[in-house]
Amino acid sequence: MCSLFFAFPKSRMVTMFTLILSVVFLFLHGTTVHSVEGKTLKDDEILQNLPVGTTATFYFKDLGAQVGWTMVFLCEYAGPLFIYLLFYFRPPYIYQHRHTFTSSPYPVVTLACVCHSFHYVKRLIETIFVHRFSHGTMPLRSIVKNCIYYWGFAAWLAYYINHPLYTPPCKYYLFKLCLCELGNFSIHLALNNLKGDGSKTRKIPYPTKNPFTWLFFFVSCPNYTYEVSWLGFTIMTQCLPVALFTLLGFIQMTIWAKGKHNTYIKEFKDYPDIRMPIIPFLL
Repeated sequence: MCSLFFAFPKSRMVTMFTLILSVVFLFLHGTTVHSVEGKTLKDDEILQNLPVGTTATFYFKDLGAQVGWTMVFLCEYAGPLFIYLLFYFRPPYIYQHRHTFTSSPYPVVTLACVCHSFHYVKRLIETIFVHRFSHGTMPLRSIVKNCIYYWGFAAWLAYYINHPLYTPPCKYYLFKLCLCELGNFSIHLALNNLKGDGSKTRKIPYPTKNPFTWLFFFVSCPNYTYEVSWLGFTIMTQCLPVALFTLLGFIQMTIWAKGKHNTYIKEFKDYPDIRMPIIPFLL
């Protein structure tokens, strides 16, 4: 951990050398900018608009290696997609040799592969074309932790669902899973349109004409609510690793939803009182 100190005159007499030095430092190192009060400044704030005197003092704190959020999501979601397909096609050295490149006789195994692949393809498309990130980067160590979680669970559940001895239970929860995936995508589109002007300013999301967004009447983070699709996937496959992944995912998303819900309440005095973080009227 290291810190650098720069003092910028607020007037236009800022030396070119100082500007170049600060830009190079920001480019080479993940940094956060703090004002003299100790508050982190936003990326889009302008020096001349800050409530300071004739001299503004900034502290640049080295955050270590950073990765852009788009790259984070691409790594997190591309891994499970290809790992699951790897087990589905049963290459050598995963199962017994006589099962190499064979396929399951049960349609639900193929259906599970389609559902799992569709979920992560949708997430990759949203990452590239829909999501807009409020924060620029994430610590490199965090992406390693996240990838271990997503990739590890993908391999674990794929191993059992695609195992030659796996016997499927039912496939009647496909409709519910598809509805939840469509609802999740609709919420992401609504959040994207909320920042259609490219601004990173937080706004209160409201329901639109799309019925899938009507959950905004009752919860702050309906995109997490719609992740209940994994419950349908769990019931469809009745596989313990899937159930554990669903449970841990719900716990983590509940923590995220509560954090965002509390942020909305702090920033907006007129925030709807009826809304809960993730489950209507309960949680």
